[in-house]
Amino acid sequence: MNDLHRALKLLPLALALTLAGCSVGPDYNRPATEVPLQFKEAQGWTRATPQDQLSKGEWWAVYRDPVLSDLLRQVQISNQNVAQYQALYRQALARESRADLYPSVTGTASSTRSGNSSTTSNSHSITASVSWELDLWGKLRRTLEENRASAQASEAELANITLSAQSTLAQDYFQLRVMDQQLALYQQSITAYERYVRIINNKYQAGSEGRDTLAQAQTTLESARASALDVQWQRAQLEHAIAVLMGKPPSAFSLPAAPLIAAMPAIPPSLPSQLLQRRPDIAYAERNVAAANAAIGVAKAAYYPDLTLSASGGFTSAALHNLLSLPNRTWSLGPELSGTLLDFGATKAQVEQAEASYDASAASYRQTVLAGFQEVEDYLVQLRTLESEIAARQRAAQAAQESARVTYNQYEAGMIDYLDVATTQNTSLSQQQSLLSLQSTQWVTSVQLIVALGGGWQAPEDAAAP
Repeated sequence: MNDLHRALKLLPLALALTLAGCSVGPDYNRPATEVPLQFKEAQGWTRATPQDQLSKGEWWAVYRDPVLSDLLRQVQISNQNVAQYQALYRQALARESRADLYPSVTGTASSTRSGNSSTTSNSHSITASVSWELDLWGKLRRTLEENRASAQASEAELANITLSAQSTLAQDYFQLRVMDQQLALYQQSITAYERYVRIINNKYQAGSEGRDTLAQAQTTLESARASALDVQWQRAQLEHAIAVLMGKPPSAFSLPAAPLIAAMPAIPPSLPSQLLQRRPDIAYAERNVAAANAAIGVAKAAYYPDLTLSASGGFTSAALHNLLSLPNRTWSLGPELSGTLLDFGATKAQVEQAEASYDASAASYRQTVLAGFQEVEDYLVQLRTLESEIAARQRAAQAAQESARVTYNQYEAGMIDYLDVATTQNTSLSQQQSLLSLQSTQWVTSVQLIVALGGGWQAPEDAAAP
């Protein structure tokens, strides 16, 4: 029993040796990527008003739309995809346990009665045992490192899913609000066309207009009604999509028609490329590289033997009343060294697989960074071009409205046929709807740019941190 006491006293020394042991495999360094100081397409923008007071989490606050803010806050709470990845993240956190680095202690107690045709016997025992795998080569620490990186990747994946769901809802919301404007425009046009049909029908009844003119006016009216119905079902589907993103059935949610009160956020004249560090998909890819790097160490540790210290002690007796007496004590103590002597290259193949997996993860990380830069540049140039395009379309819409007004006055004066009026009216309506479509694209692209930058363009406080 004294030997067991001495062995237990050596446990702190063994723990120190384990913690001070080496770890095979490469230490992790983030793969190098070519990072420009700023984005090429970020030039020529009007300087933005500082928004440092805004929460870095609620990136949608730059739009200053309370309805949108209320909708987006519900995504993180009720969206079922987000809930799924929250559960997966908790599962990944549970794998970060450091328990394998420390001894495990077990205890057993048993009482049996056995016999044959002539004799019977009793056996009672109480045993406690300690087992500890010394992590001399760092296999357990590399495993913990791999699990920790995987948990961080799971956290980044959760952030990416959340950001994706929120951005999708914001895009759907802006498209829906623009459709409200389109429907209002169609309703104004339908009201005007109905008045034109009544006027032309009265003239037709009086014999001053032909049947073809009345048919043309009715065609214009019904075409506008059909186009309005087309927008109505598209709006309804967007409303359904918003409901599902908030974790609600479509039948339990409605968003009444309302004007778009959001403010288009101004983009700073120079966007630092460090903003991409906040992108959760880049963080996810980088953490996968770290996990793959640690897996190399786990695979290489198989070249070295495992050393396990074990000790046990207890009491065994045929009689229960004197089980805990000194003569009935039992104990055992000893190390166990185990390793692979010959595996015909299996360990080498596992190491090569781990190294190849690391190379693949590193390439995926670099590609994710490059794709991030491309997305930001694409959305920047699209927004910059849309500003000029919308301005040109606004001038075209104003000119078309003036043309429609003049031609109708000319028709009322008997100077032209109604066919010319119908043509200019259709052109005016088409120009105004095209303008709204461009504005919808502008809103959607602004959301896409914010998401491409990881959720806003305010520089993070730890932007210089690795």
